[in-house]
Amino acid sequence: MLTTPGLETEATPGGLFASAVAEGAASVPFRSHLPAAFPLFATRPRYTVRHLLRTADVADEPYTFVYEPPQGELGAAGTSYAATPEAAFAPRLAQARLTDLSVTMPIPGDLIHDPALLAHYIDFRVLVRLSVVENESLLHGTADGAITGLLAQPGTRHTRTGKTLEEAVTTAAALVEETGGSCDGIVAHPAVYWELVRLGALSRLATAGIKVSRTRMIPRDRLLLGDFSAAATLLLPGVADITLDGPTVRATTRVGLAVRLPQHLMTLSWGGDHG
Repeated sequence: MLTTPGLETEATPGGLFASAVAEGAASVPFRSHLPAAFPLFATRPRYTVRHLLRTADVADEPYTFVYEPPQGELGAAGTSYAATPEAAFAPRLAQARLTDLSVTMPIPGDLIHDPALLAHYIDFRVLVRLSVVENESLLHGTADGAITGLLAQPGTRHTRTGKTLEEAVTTAAALVEETGGSCDGIVAHPAVYWELVRLGALSRLATAGIKVSRTRMIPRDRLLLGDFSAAATLLLPGVADITLDGPTVRATTRVGLAVRLPQHLMTLSWGGDHG
C-alpha cells in the first residue's frame, strides 16, 4: 500500500469512500448533498448558484409547491396594491421532479491503493467538478427535463440596455423589485465579476445585501439577477453515492428545483462599456 506524507483520511466523502474501497467496497452511499461538501467552500467566499437559493430537505419523490406565474405583460408597479403586478398573479399547484447529477473522472496511476491520496482526490477534485455540473444544471437545465434552467425558465424576464455595466446592474436590480421581490443575488461570469471588483461595485452590492455568484457556466455578456430566495428552492433528498467503476470514479447527487416565482428573475445583457 502506498503512503502519502501529510495526508490522512478523515470523515469526509473522500475519506469515507477511500476507507470503504480499502475494505473491498466499490460504492458508498451518502445521505448528504455532495457538492456542498467541497472543503474549500468553508475557507473562501466564492458563491456557487446553489448558494443563492433556499434549500429544502425533501422526500425522494415529486415535490408539490405553489407556483405563481406572471399574468400578461408585467409593467411598472403603481402606488396601490391593486396596481402592482403581484395583484394579478394566479397561484396554482405544481410539482418539481428530482434528477441525478453526476461526474465521472479517471483514477490516475496507483491512486486506488493510496487511501489518503484517494480521499484527497475525491474531496478536492471530484467534488469541485460535481459543483460545476450543478452550476450548469441550475442555469441551463438537465437533459431529462427534470430541471429547467434558470436562464431559460418560462416567465423569467429579460432586459437589454446600452448603459455601462455598473449602471446596467443597478437599473436591473431595481426592475427585479417591480414584481414585489428584493434583489438578493447575481450570477456572473468570472470576467464580469472581477470587473465589478475593479469598479468597486462588489462591496457596494454586498452592502445592499446582494451575493454575487461567479461561474463559467453563464455567458460573459449576460447576468442573472433576482430575488433568488423567494423565486426558487433547491430540493435535496439526501441521495448520493460515489462509485468505483473500473479505471474511473463516479460521484452522483440527487436534486430538484422548484421555481415558484420566475418573474422574480431577470437576465441582463448590456451594450455599453464595462466601465
